[in-house]
Amino acid sequence: DLTDRGTVDKALLGHLCRCTGWLPIREAAALVAQGATQPDDRDVAAASRRAELEGGAPQRVGPSVAIGRSGFADDLASRDSLVALPSGDSWIVAESISEARAAMGKVQGRRSSVVPTPPIELPAGPWAAALQTCWTEPAYLEPDAVYCEPGGVPVGPLTNGGAFGAKVDDHLRAVAAELATQHGRPVRVLYDREDVVRRGAKRPPLALGLRPDMSGVLRVAATPGVEGLVAAIAPGVVVEPVEVSGPPTSTQIRGAIRAELEMAMAAIRDDHEVTVTLDSGAWCRAAVDSDGVHLVVSAGAPLDPVVLRSYTIGAAHQALGFVGSEALAVDSQGEVQDLTIRSFGVLRAVDTPPIHVDIVNSDAAPVAVGEAVFCAVASAAWAQAGRPQAIPVSAAT
Repeated sequence: DLTDRGTVDKALLGHLCRCTGWLPIREAAALVAQGATQPDDRDVAAASRRAELEGGAPQRVGPSVAIGRSGFADDLASRDSLVALPSGDSWIVAESISEARAAMGKVQGRRSSVVPTPPIELPAGPWAAALQTCWTEPAYLEPDAVYCEPGGVPVGPLTNGGAFGAKVDDHLRAVAAELATQHGRPVRVLYDREDVVRRGAKRPPLALGLRPDMSGVLRVAATPGVEGLVAAIAPGVVVEPVEVSGPPTSTQIRGAIRAELEMAMAAIRDDHEVTVTLDSGAWCRAAVDSDGVHLVVSAGAPLDPVVLRSYTIGAAHQALGFVGSEALAVDSQGEVQDLTIRSFGVLRAVDTPPIHVDIVNSDAAPVAVGEAVFCAVASAAWAQAGRPQAIPVSAAT
């Protein structure tokens, strides 16, 4: 019975979604079970435009996406393509993924029993608000994949799949072009999930202390761009870059640095209903209570309320996980120990609370609101959890 939440949530247990936060999938399943069809008058171009704004890159919206035909790079490859997998600083090229894995003696990913802990010590206080974060995995749906024919233009990596700034390294395109030319055959250059976890960019872990006047100290994994972000949002905060052993970091990941600053500043104000406004004018007001997450968003012209609502719920879901459950175990040598999707702590459909969204109608130019949603929900969720010093809450308990 697809109208039953439990049935749909159980079916989703083996899946990963970073764009929708599960709720729209559940609703769509119920509508289909009731015989609903897509309206003929829906403006798919407008829907795709809203998805492009929220995803940060060209996106596709339509029935084909819902049945798995969204145009992922690896789906476009010809049947006679070679497969290239990374092995250290080189590439293993074979006729299939299984042959490439066998050639390198690869052991598939594992989940560690190591408890994730914040890698950076809090600066000396006293502080009116203090926050420490762990390593987290962006956990986008499609691992990096590029397809290229000899002498052709590489295809991918597609940013569909909930990357939200995490797919920042485009060097695989050059690798695919080089290998296709070298072997004289089409080549699929692929990362397995554990390759993404080990090599992909993460949001910088940090330790932040704020005083009542919003001045303070941010100790953060050394990452280009942090100082500029902090100066624009919290000019009274001094940045102390810290060399931390671990995977690469990036400020391009959704809400990196800003969310943590907004959380601490909301704590200073003792806000439980939090509003975050971006430079573009987009804003989100969020509150979290026992009845779920309550959101009001303003993103200029909605373009397509269905897509805007879905991406809003997805950003809220990701923020709830960031505060409550998402973390990676990284050992003292900087090696990631959690290498499976289930080990990342992504909030499952069965554990996701109701998320209520009100959209402000506007004729203004459409703008992305996902980062404001992430920051506001993270702030409100942290407040609802009692603002423990270390997050995620699951790692602190």
